[in-house]
Amino acid sequence: MAIDTVPPLISAQINYLIGHCPFSVKVEQMWSGCKNPNLLDRFTLVIPYCLDNIKWDITFNAMYPLAAPDVIFGPEDEGFQPYAGGTGQSSKNSLANWNSRDPSQLQSLIVELRDAYMAYQRRRIGEIDDDRVKFEISTMLSREGIEMYMSLGTDKPEEVKFAVSLLDIDLNKLVAGCTWGHPQKVYLQVIFPVGKKYSSVPPPPRLKLISSLELKALFSTEDFKLPTWVDGMCTAEYLPNLEQMVNAQVNDAVSSIEIRRKFIQSLAPHLGRPIEADPVFCKRATFLCSSGLFTFQVHFTLSLQFPKQQPALVLQSSQHVHLQHFNAHGAPVKSPTLSEYPWSPRWNSSEKADRIFDFLADEALNFKKYCNQLNQE
Repeated sequence: MAIDTVPPLISAQINYLIGHCPFSVKVEQMWSGCKNPNLLDRFTLVIPYCLDNIKWDITFNAMYPLAAPDVIFGPEDEGFQPYAGGTGQSSKNSLANWNSRDPSQLQSLIVELRDAYMAYQRRRIGEIDDDRVKFEISTMLSREGIEMYMSLGTDKPEEVKFAVSLLDIDLNKLVAGCTWGHPQKVYLQVIFPVGKKYSSVPPPPRLKLISSLELKALFSTEDFKLPTWVDGMCTAEYLPNLEQMVNAQVNDAVSSIEIRRKFIQSLAPHLGRPIEADPVFCKRATFLCSSGLFTFQVHFTLSLQFPKQQPALVLQSSQHVHLQHFNAHGAPVKSPTLSEYPWSPRWNSSEKADRIFDFLADEALNFKKYCNQLNQE
């Protein structure tokens, strides 16, 4: 889709929104709402909220690009009317004071509406006739950064979701050289059923630890074992122990970067300096090797479970052009992923490097034979 089909004033608003919004938004699709079908002036905006996404349609008018856009909310949010009334605060909003020459206007509007949507969801949930949910909210009122969402069944509320931000530290500053664009967070998702009566102690809510997408390069929430929810406990009581555990594992994850870095450095006496490497998280490195006249690359992939989990190795042919080994798709031949070789997490880095070098000395011969066989087919 060519960007020049979007009117310049509208394009400027979209580009500024995507580049400067404090949370990660995405334009899902664009279409035309005017007589000229080549002028794209409407789009669906995907906005993160409560560890899920909400979708709003933003409709400009390409024939009148100076005018403010309309925002169409989802069908489940018919009661969300942030600017209803036209007096007081509702008249001091980004739509009422729209200036199409200021490219930051759309971003200000979306941030403003998302804040209003958060307040709207809190208000709806506060009106639910459910003692457990009311108590949970009352115990977390002093905590900042909690988002709430009520999902609806056919004719009544089904469940309430809480997204609780953990760790009052700047995760973006933990890793040297890291250039994460948005603030990185770890959240606890807590889901309570609504309107159910229990004769005894109610069951624990559904719990899940979730992190920002980019943070997964450092810390895996999938490998984290949540502490047990004790009968009669509320979320406010559950959080301190959880935060302590998450903080410890995040610190361990940061320390493990240096362990991976030292391992990659320990390979240099055998394999030389890497020709490519991940300098921030130290999860990948590629070395140029040779076995006689046969040259090949070795790609190392180190998981977050290193050194408990050994690196995955892939060999790739790097022969000169007239001897190049290509597969049927014209790409250099690669070996299957190699992860079965002598390894112990208790060995020091030098011994790990020694054992891998010995393994590669034998494996290079097998790989050379494999490449030559493909070349003869």
